[in-house]
Amino acid sequence: MRAPGLGRAAAAVLAAEGLVLLVFAAIEVAGLGAGDAASMPTAVALIVLTAIGAVALLAFAGGARVGRSWARSGGVVFQILAVVLALAALTLQPIPWAFVAGVGLPGILGFVLLIASARREGEQPRSE
Repeated sequence: MRAPGLGRAAAAVLAAEGLVLLVFAAIEVAGLGAGDAASMPTAVALIVLTAIGAVALLAFAGGARVGRSWARSGGVVFQILAVVLALAALTLQPIPWAFVAGVGLPGILGFVLLIASARREGEQPRSE
């Protein structure tokens, strides 16, 4: 079963976020190779955790695309974390507006789309 248009839009946001995280992981790997890391174990751990987050987002995107509730649930958690991270960045001086917008706006959009998709799917009669 394919998800409705809202589910596909939510999946697109999740996939875009996952791909961006993969790019950040690749940038960190390049920095590691250039010797920019102050602590090698910390840098490797950060790269691994970033890659795990990216793979999770891509898995949630695939699940949301076919209407799986576990994917929407995981996606909602990631979107809440993104919004919280963006709000926390507002406490920094000077405020990194590009980061706040780049993380917060997709987080809000993804959250709204995932919730709307779940509501829309919940309204449809189930076929068993």
